[in-house]
Amino acid sequence: MKSRLAIVPLALALLAAPALAQGQAFDVETATRAYLDTLQGAARAKSDAYFEGGYWLILWGALVSFLADALLLRFALSARLRDWAARRFKRPGMVAWATAVLYVLWGMIVTFPWTIYTGFVRERQYGLMNQQFGGWLGDQATGAAISLVLMPLLITAIYAMIRRFPRNWWVLGTGVVLGFVLLGALIAPVYIAPLFNKYTELPAGPVRDRIVAMAQSRGVPSEHIYLFDASRQTKRISANVSGLGPTIRISLNDNLLNRTSLPETAAVMGHEMGHYVLGHVWRSILVLSLLAGAILFVIAHAAPALITRYGARWGVKDLADPASMPVIGMLIAVLGLLATPVTNTLIRVNESEADAFGLDVAREPDGFALTAMKLSEYRKIEPGRIEEMLFFDHPSGATRVRMAMQWKKDHVPGAQMVTPPPMVQEPPTPQ
Repeated sequence: MKSRLAIVPLALALLAAPALAQGQAFDVETATRAYLDTLQGAARAKSDAYFEGGYWLILWGALVSFLADALLLRFALSARLRDWAARRFKRPGMVAWATAVLYVLWGMIVTFPWTIYTGFVRERQYGLMNQQFGGWLGDQATGAAISLVLMPLLITAIYAMIRRFPRNWWVLGTGVVLGFVLLGALIAPVYIAPLFNKYTELPAGPVRDRIVAMAQSRGVPSEHIYLFDASRQTKRISANVSGLGPTIRISLNDNLLNRTSLPETAAVMGHEMGHYVLGHVWRSILVLSLLAGAILFVIAHAAPALITRYGARWGVKDLADPASMPVIGMLIAVLGLLATPVTNTLIRVNESEADAFGLDVAREPDGFALTAMKLSEYRKIEPGRIEEMLFFDHPSGATRVRMAMQWKKDHVPGAQMVTPPPMVQEPPTPQ
């Protein structure tokens, strides 16, 4: 009898335990740590190594580009390219265009080993690449063909400004860059993106219904929601807003659809709607064009000084000479590298605003946190503050999970702590 009575207090305590836990205040840091701790051991080490290696890729990539241009000048090859073009065309614009075609082609060929390593070998080593080399090479060829059409046109237009307005060419050159960016943003979803992936309407079902409901609640056009087959190339989950005016659209890739739950997918698509509603496409184009203008301003003052000093050795007459393209290219490589923290910050601010919007429209803080953890496959989850400021063009996983948990505390009545599921790593691609 006594033994049975002794069980009663124990049973009452066990019954009361969940209620006591539910009564505890929701703690943002504890909830955040619960998610972050699902990535441990070899998986975290792999994620950190991949992303930290990318810091060096930024530097080495700039150096490779710089050296490709330096070779053209060191052996006066850019002057030979100009002379070849001048023998075939008389008009200065056509000489600039033909020289630009050869210049772009040179850059592609010389840097191709680096492109193979960064775009294929390294992605395969970290298990992010689904393509075999032949498929990857086909996509590279398509991208190269597009670049060989568009880049010489941009360069030719810049040189036209240099010839006609030698003092203030950089101002009009900024306008030229803006015009090409606007054109690219307008045509990319309709004419360029389909060259790499197949885009179809997202099938009817719970996912589409949820996305349409969120879109309609915020005045986002929802007649077309596109799904594209990124899984043929990569394991990365992704979605995006692309286009301008009549071509603007929201798309999600099939990895996102297949590898996430409905709350996670809704959180991501809410984020993408944030880019649309907050006008981030237009803001990004404007701000990055202004940054390009600042770079052109520096080039307008630095390039003539370099040509005055070394031009005779390089075979470059002046800045208007198409043979000066490598001089401009080297300065862009250096200035672009120095501007990396600035461009990262500009993009990261937009992404953070879209995160906040997505949490408000989807109301899925735990789905948002789970997605942030999945992105750790290729983004370091917990960087230092300075590290995140310099190298991250999106908020880190830790920042995003913490934002989600803070939103949960502020907006979910009686918010409860959850035990996140363990991270499930995708199996590596067979080598």
